[in-house]
Amino acid sequence: MESGVEELMPRLLPVDDCDLAEDFDPTVPPRTPQEYLKRVQIEAARCPDVVVAQIDPKKLRKKQTVNISSLNKHRNHWRSQHLDSNVTLPKSEDEEGWKKFCLGEKVFSEIDALSDNESLGIDYIKVGFPPLLSIVSRMNQATVTSVLEYLISWFGEKKFTPELGRWLYALLACLEKPLLPEAHSLIRQLARRCSEVRVLEENKNEEQISALNLIICLVSRYFDQRDLADEPS
Repeated sequence: MESGVEELMPRLLPVDDCDLAEDFDPTVPPRTPQEYLKRVQIEAARCPDVVVAQIDPKKLRKKQTVNISSLNKHRNHWRSQHLDSNVTLPKSEDEEGWKKFCLGEKVFSEIDALSDNESLGIDYIKVGFPPLLSIVSRMNQATVTSVLEYLISWFGEKKFTPELGRWLYALLACLEKPLLPEAHSLIRQLARRCSEVRVLEENKNEEQISALNLIICLVSRYFDQRDLADEPS
């Protein structure tokens, strides 16, 4: 901001005009409340509109929580593995396609059971594909976030299932820090939903409770959403 001392910024709080002594010097400690407020205004007027931080990349590398180069190395390995001929990843914007891909027709259409022939043949169209590394390694961050949004939206209205739990865990593991704003909002929504389902769980299924606890722990501890963490017993 290129402005003189007298071209002050707009007032955010009501401050009455005040008479200052003729010898008022903004470089010395203020002697009265009026001098203090005047000095604050002058300093604010001198602040630039944009400030560029000088960051030493070497210091950031020492504090990073994930070795990205190592992660990418393993991701490239699994991405190079051939997928089975029956595996076709839906397009990123295909919400229904991803729900069927991850959860299977059985869960998506809320079918109670498969026929014996389908069970023996393990029809992945019916039961959904597991989140294998060869699959999730092919998903970029935008796709990971989109699929996470689709499944959280599903979870908001449906019950928790093992298929859903496996994919939620895998997608959380694929999220890279620092989180994008939309991913930050999604994981908080997910943790709250897990807490709601855990409270409403009538049968107190230990396996399901453990899965919900794990997701809440990942969101609150690993992704630093401490306000959503369970209180220590």
